[in-house]
Amino acid sequence: MPNIAEGLVYYAVFLFSTTLHEAAHAWAAMRGGDLTAYHGGQVSLDPIPHIRREPFGMVVLPILGVLMSGWPFGYASAPYDAAWARAHPRRAAWMALAGPAGNLLLVLLAVIAIRAGVLAGVFVAPESVRFDRIVVADGGGMWEGPAFLASVVFSLNFLLATFNLLPVPPLDGSGAVPLFLSREASAGYQDFVMRNRGLALVGILLAWRVFAAVFQPLWLFAVNLVYPGVHYG
Repeated sequence: MPNIAEGLVYYAVFLFSTTLHEAAHAWAAMRGGDLTAYHGGQVSLDPIPHIRREPFGMVVLPILGVLMSGWPFGYASAPYDAAWARAHPRRAAWMALAGPAGNLLLVLLAVIAIRAGVLAGVFVAPESVRFDRIVVADGGGMWEGPAFLASVVFSLNFLLATFNLLPVPPLDGSGAVPLFLSREASAGYQDFVMRNRGLALVGILLAWRVFAAVFQPLWLFAVNLVYPGVHYG
Protein backbone atom coordinates (compact mmCIF):
# COMPACT_ATOMS: atom_id res chain seq x y z
CA MET A 1 0.00 0.00 0.00
CA PRO A 2 1.31 3.48 -0.84
CA ASN A 3 2.11 5.80 2.05
CA ILE A 4 -0.56 8.46 1.49
CA ALA A 5 1.00 10.99 3.89
CA GLU A 6 4.33 10.85 2.05
CA GLY A 7 2.47 10.87 -1.26
CA LEU A 8 0.71 14.10 -0.31
CA VAL A 9 4.10 15.68 0.47
CA TYR A 10 5.23 14.57 -2.97
CA TYR A 11 2.09 16.12 -4.47
CA ALA A 12 2.57 19.42 -2.65
CA VAL A 13 6.17 19.60 -3.92
CA PHE A 14 5.02 18.61 -7.41
CA LEU A 15 2.33 21.30 -7.42
CA PHE A 16 4.69 24.07 -6.32
CA SER A 17 7.50 22.88 -8.60
CA THR A 18 5.34 22.73 -11.72
CA THR A 19 3.78 26.08 -10.83
CA LEU A 20 7.24 27.66 -10.60
CA HIS A 21 8.30 25.90 -13.82
CA GLU A 22 5.37 27.31 -15.79
CA ALA A 23 5.57 30.73 -14.12
CA ALA A 24 9.22 30.90 -15.19
CA HIS A 25 8.22 30.13 -18.80
CA ALA A 26 5.53 32.81 -18.62
CA TRP A 27 7.87 35.40 -17.07
CA ALA A 28 10.59 34.77 -19.65
CA ALA A 29 8.05 35.06 -22.48
CA MET A 30 6.76 38.32 -21.01
CA ARG A 31 10.29 39.68 -20.78
CA GLY A 32 10.83 38.65 -24.39
CA GLY A 33 7.72 40.45 -25.62
CA ASP A 34 5.02 37.74 -25.62
CA LEU A 35 2.23 38.62 -23.18
CA THR A 36 0.06 35.56 -23.91
CA ALA A 37 0.76 33.77 -20.60
CA TYR A 38 0.83 37.07 -18.71
CA HIS A 39 -2.74 37.81 -19.81
CA GLY A 40 -3.66 34.29 -18.67
CA GLY A 41 -2.42 35.12 -15.16
CA GLN A 42 0.45 32.63 -15.33
CA VAL A 43 3.28 34.99 -14.40
CA SER A 44 2.45 33.98 -10.84
CA LEU A 45 3.38 31.49 -8.14
CA ASP A 46 -0.32 31.14 -7.37
CA PRO A 47 -1.15 27.62 -8.63
CA ILE A 48 -4.77 28.47 -9.44
CA PRO A 49 -4.25 29.97 -12.94
CA HIS A 50 -1.96 27.06 -13.81
CA ILE A 51 -4.48 24.52 -12.49
CA ARG A 52 -7.23 26.30 -14.40
CA ARG A 53 -5.28 25.73 -17.63
CA GLU A 54 -4.39 22.06 -16.92
CA PRO A 55 -6.72 20.70 -14.21
CA PHE A 56 -6.27 17.08 -15.27
CA GLY A 57 -2.48 17.24 -15.47
CA MET A 58 -1.97 19.22 -12.27
CA VAL A 59 -4.70 17.82 -10.00
CA VAL A 60 -6.58 14.75 -11.21
CA LEU A 61 -3.71 12.71 -12.67
CA PRO A 62 -1.12 13.37 -9.93
CA ILE A 63 -3.60 12.73 -7.12
CA LEU A 64 -4.63 9.46 -8.78
CA GLY A 65 -0.94 8.61 -8.94
CA VAL A 66 -0.54 9.32 -5.22
CA LEU A 67 -3.53 7.14 -4.33
CA MET A 68 -2.43 4.28 -6.59
CA SER A 69 1.34 4.28 -6.17
CA GLY A 70 2.28 7.01 -3.67
CA TRP A 71 3.94 8.90 -6.52
CA PRO A 72 2.46 11.92 -8.38
CA PHE A 73 2.86 12.15 -12.13
CA GLY A 74 1.29 14.80 -14.30
CA TYR A 75 1.94 17.74 -16.57
CA ALA A 76 1.38 21.47 -16.97
CA SER A 77 1.80 24.07 -19.70
CA ALA A 78 2.07 27.78 -20.35
CA PRO A 79 0.63 29.30 -23.55
CA TYR A 80 2.74 31.30 -25.95
CA ASP A 81 2.32 32.97 -29.33
CA ALA A 82 3.74 30.70 -32.05
CA ALA A 83 4.15 33.68 -34.41
CA TRP A 84 6.22 35.46 -31.74
CA ALA A 85 8.37 32.36 -31.26
CA ARG A 86 9.01 32.12 -35.01
CA ALA A 87 9.87 35.82 -35.23
CA HIS A 88 12.15 35.64 -32.17
CA PRO A 89 13.58 32.09 -32.03
CA ARG A 90 16.33 32.90 -29.54
CA ARG A 91 13.91 34.60 -27.15
CA ALA A 92 11.62 31.59 -27.46
CA ALA A 93 14.58 29.30 -26.71
CA TRP A 94 15.40 31.19 -23.52
CA MET A 95 11.71 30.97 -22.61
CA ALA A 96 11.92 27.19 -23.00
CA LEU A 97 14.98 26.99 -20.76
CA ALA A 98 13.41 29.18 -18.06
CA GLY A 99 11.19 26.35 -16.80
CA PRO A 100 13.99 23.86 -16.07
CA ALA A 101 16.02 26.75 -14.66
CA GLY A 102 13.25 27.32 -12.12
CA ASN A 103 13.46 23.67 -11.06
CA LEU A 104 17.24 23.87 -10.76
CA LEU A 105 16.80 26.92 -8.52
CA LEU A 106 14.70 24.77 -6.18
CA VAL A 107 17.40 22.08 -6.29
CA LEU A 108 19.94 24.70 -5.23
CA LEU A 109 17.70 25.93 -2.40
CA ALA A 110 17.30 22.32 -1.20
CA VAL A 111 21.08 21.91 -1.20
CA ILE A 112 21.47 25.11 0.83
CA ALA A 113 18.90 23.84 3.33
CA ILE A 114 20.64 20.46 3.56
CA ARG A 115 24.08 21.95 4.05
CA ALA A 116 22.72 24.39 6.65
CA GLY A 117 21.11 21.49 8.50
CA VAL A 118 24.37 19.52 8.44
CA LEU A 119 26.32 22.51 9.76
CA ALA A 120 23.70 23.02 12.48
CA GLY A 121 24.01 19.37 13.52
CA VAL A 122 20.39 18.43 12.81
CA PHE A 123 21.01 16.66 9.46
CA VAL A 124 23.56 14.00 8.52
CA ALA A 125 24.47 12.21 5.32
CA PRO A 126 22.78 8.79 5.19
CA GLU A 127 24.73 5.55 4.80
CA SER A 128 22.95 4.97 1.50
CA VAL A 129 20.77 7.25 -0.57
CA ARG A 130 17.51 6.90 -2.42
CA PHE A 131 15.20 9.35 -4.17
CA ASP A 132 13.49 10.52 -0.95
CA ARG A 133 16.44 9.99 1.37
CA ILE A 134 19.45 12.09 0.45
CA VAL A 135 19.65 13.51 3.96
CA VAL A 136 18.40 12.23 7.32
CA ALA A 137 17.77 13.71 10.74
CA ASP A 138 20.59 13.22 13.22
CA GLY A 139 18.97 10.94 15.77
CA GLY A 140 15.50 11.20 14.21
CA GLY A 141 12.88 13.20 16.02
CA MET A 142 11.32 16.45 14.83
CA TRP A 143 13.83 16.91 11.98
CA GLU A 144 12.77 13.77 10.12
CA GLY A 145 9.98 15.65 8.33
CA PRO A 146 12.21 18.53 7.13
CA ALA A 147 14.87 16.03 6.01
CA PHE A 148 12.28 14.12 3.96
CA LEU A 149 10.94 17.37 2.48
CA ALA A 150 14.41 18.60 1.52
CA SER A 151 15.16 15.24 -0.12
CA VAL A 152 11.94 15.30 -2.14
CA VAL A 153 12.41 18.92 -3.23
CA PHE A 154 15.96 18.12 -4.37
CA SER A 155 15.18 14.88 -6.19
CA LEU A 156 11.82 15.75 -7.74
CA ASN A 157 13.08 19.06 -9.12
CA PHE A 158 16.26 17.45 -10.39
CA LEU A 159 14.05 14.94 -12.19
CA LEU A 160 11.80 17.65 -13.67
CA ALA A 161 14.77 19.70 -14.85
CA THR A 162 16.75 16.86 -16.43
CA PHE A 163 13.72 15.25 -18.08
CA ASN A 164 12.51 18.53 -19.57
CA LEU A 165 15.98 19.35 -20.90
CA LEU A 166 15.99 16.32 -23.20
CA PRO A 167 16.05 17.79 -26.75
CA VAL A 168 12.96 16.05 -28.13
CA PRO A 169 9.49 17.52 -28.79
CA PRO A 170 7.44 18.50 -26.83
CA LEU A 171 10.01 18.93 -24.04
CA ASP A 172 11.75 22.19 -23.23
CA GLY A 173 15.08 20.95 -24.52
CA SER A 174 13.54 20.83 -27.98
CA GLY A 175 12.46 24.46 -27.65
CA ALA A 176 16.05 25.42 -26.81
CA VAL A 177 17.47 23.94 -30.04
CA PRO A 178 17.24 27.30 -31.95
CA LEU A 179 20.01 28.64 -29.70
CA PHE A 180 22.38 26.45 -31.72
CA LEU A 181 20.92 27.14 -35.20
CA SER A 182 21.00 29.99 -37.66
CA ARG A 183 17.87 32.09 -38.00
CA GLU A 184 16.90 30.32 -41.25
CA ALA A 185 17.53 26.88 -39.79
CA SER A 186 15.57 27.84 -36.67
CA ALA A 187 12.55 28.79 -38.77
CA GLY A 188 12.73 25.48 -40.64
CA TYR A 189 13.07 23.53 -37.40
CA GLN A 190 10.13 25.34 -35.77
CA ASP A 191 7.95 24.81 -38.85
CA PHE A 192 8.83 21.11 -38.91
CA VAL A 193 7.89 20.66 -35.25
CA MET A 194 4.66 22.65 -35.63
CA ARG A 195 3.58 20.71 -38.73
CA ASN A 196 4.28 17.33 -37.17
CA ARG A 197 2.40 17.42 -33.88
CA GLY A 198 2.47 13.63 -33.78
CA LEU A 199 6.16 13.91 -32.93
CA ALA A 200 5.12 14.79 -29.39
CA LEU A 201 4.01 11.23 -28.60
CA VAL A 202 7.09 9.74 -30.24
CA GLY A 203 9.24 12.25 -28.38
CA ILE A 204 7.74 11.39 -24.99
CA LEU A 205 8.22 7.66 -25.56
CA LEU A 206 11.81 8.20 -26.70
CA ALA A 207 12.49 10.56 -23.79
CA TRP A 208 11.34 7.98 -21.24
CA ARG A 209 13.60 5.33 -22.77
CA VAL A 210 16.62 7.64 -22.71
CA PHE A 211 15.76 9.11 -19.32
CA ALA A 212 15.55 5.71 -17.68
CA ALA A 213 19.18 5.11 -18.68
CA VAL A 214 20.66 8.51 -17.82
CA PHE A 215 18.78 9.75 -14.76
CA GLN A 216 20.29 7.53 -12.05
CA PRO A 217 23.96 8.34 -12.82
CA LEU A 218 23.15 12.06 -13.20
CA TRP A 219 21.22 12.07 -9.92
CA LEU A 220 24.01 10.24 -8.08
CA PHE A 221 26.55 12.71 -9.46
CA ALA A 222 24.41 15.60 -8.16
CA VAL A 223 23.97 13.95 -4.75
CA ASN A 224 27.72 13.41 -4.44
CA LEU A 225 28.22 17.15 -5.04
CA VAL A 226 26.08 17.80 -1.95
CA TYR A 227 28.55 15.93 0.25
CA PRO A 228 32.19 16.67 -0.68
CA GLY A 229 34.38 13.74 0.26
CA VAL A 230 31.48 11.27 0.38
CA HIS A 231 30.85 8.91 -2.52
CA TYR A 232 27.56 7.19 -3.28
CA GLY A 233 27.28 4.83 -6.18
